[in-house]
Amino acid sequence: MESTAAKTSVSNSEAKNHDDNLMNDSSKRIPIHQRIAYGFGDFGNGFMFDLGQSYLTKFWIDGVGLGAGVVGGIFAFTKIFDAFMDPIAGSVVDNRKKIGKRGKFRPIMMISAIVLGILTVITFMMPTGLSMTQKIIYAYAAYMIWGLVYSFTNDPYGSLASVMSRNVQDRSFMATTRQIGSVGAQFIAGVAFIPLTVLIGGSDQRLGYFWASAIFAVFGVLMFGICYLGTKENVHVNRNKNAQNEGFKDYFKVIFKNGPLGALILMTIFTISAMNTNNQMMVFYAEYNLGNIGLQPIINAIMMGCSILGVFMIPMLTKHFGQKRTAMVSFVIGAVANLLNFILPDHVVVFVILVTIGYTALAIPNGITWAMVSNAIDYGEWRSGVRKEGITYAAFNFSRKIAQSIAALVSSGILALTGYVANAHQSAGALRGIKAAMTLYPGICLVIAAFVIGFLYKLDDKRFGKIANDLDHGRWEGGKIGK
Repeated sequence: MESTAAKTSVSNSEAKNHDDNLMNDSSKRIPIHQRIAYGFGDFGNGFMFDLGQSYLTKFWIDGVGLGAGVVGGIFAFTKIFDAFMDPIAGSVVDNRKKIGKRGKFRPIMMISAIVLGILTVITFMMPTGLSMTQKIIYAYAAYMIWGLVYSFTNDPYGSLASVMSRNVQDRSFMATTRQIGSVGAQFIAGVAFIPLTVLIGGSDQRLGYFWASAIFAVFGVLMFGICYLGTKENVHVNRNKNAQNEGFKDYFKVIFKNGPLGALILMTIFTISAMNTNNQMMVFYAEYNLGNIGLQPIINAIMMGCSILGVFMIPMLTKHFGQKRTAMVSFVIGAVANLLNFILPDHVVVFVILVTIGYTALAIPNGITWAMVSNAIDYGEWRSGVRKEGITYAAFNFSRKIAQSIAALVSSGILALTGYVANAHQSAGALRGIKAAMTLYPGICLVIAAFVIGFLYKLDDKRFGKIANDLDHGRWEGGKIGK
């Protein structure tokens, strides 16, 4: 007869082997070329998206002649409209039943990216001979349609990462390449766009903006093409082909039943509004507070160049300190830098140093967020037994649109309230308003973001590892998926 000790030893050995198999399944890596190719999607995204966030305000106010308050209203309304288009885009993506060899997300992403490139150019156009009312209607319509197509580009792109790999390091790597792509596009747009408009258009601002946006849009579509051809949906997902199509009520269920996602949504409202306000106000701050618009591309080159270097550190930082702690500490550093910039007198060197620290400290957690969203998608499946990539990412993207709307209101609203006059010498009040929007507002936002990620986001790396193992083996919190 076999001894009890022997049986126990065999049992323990089997359990250990089982645990090792779980770890091996959940730690499978994907080829590095796929992880890099994924980042090219946000490189292309940034070429088109960042133009609107950073330069449409300037184009509409100084190039077209719209009032600052009107421009703020356009951004605020269209971004809220776009936010409510995200659940529609997410539902369309999730409800796809016939999935070909190219996967569920990549075809929609690529087709939408081509259309988005065309619409990017249209937003930087203003037909001649229009009355002021007609100009406003054109701006509203063009940007609303652009936002709708952006949802159909960005929702499948964001969802794609969750089905490329469940490995935590893979996701951190993809979050890094994505953020490098995003900040890289911001860098190029921040350094080259305004000089390009001047080079092409000279004194004709409209002509310069049109051709510069066309060049950026072409490169944006090409970058999406690299992402499309270089990535693959590797994760086996347990999908119920007989599941009912999702509606708007499912959108709110996703938000309120997914705690990690809810924390990311709240955090993002503050981080993205801070970053967009920074980007929108830089051209105004350089021209009026520092007295030289030519400093704008130089400051952006330093600020965004350093932030790219910071983003390269994401895999190392998250490996040693975890996603949550890295993000929280970065927010604190960024908040201190921005608040100091508001308190101290205007000085080019001091401003550049502090704005660079603040922007880099914001770029790092913004990069980590992409990995956190993929984790939240998996958490939602593990929690409910049903996987909803598109609508989960749409819920997250909703917060980004709201944040963009807030940034537009802050930027244009402060300009209007403090007496900004286009292409003129600014009053002391207008200069203080520009500085407050540039530094004080981001500083306050990052303090709040640090609190949210520190106390409300509870999906740390260790807990996610268990969830990933469960999903790899068809398990969810309530049992077996599909049973």
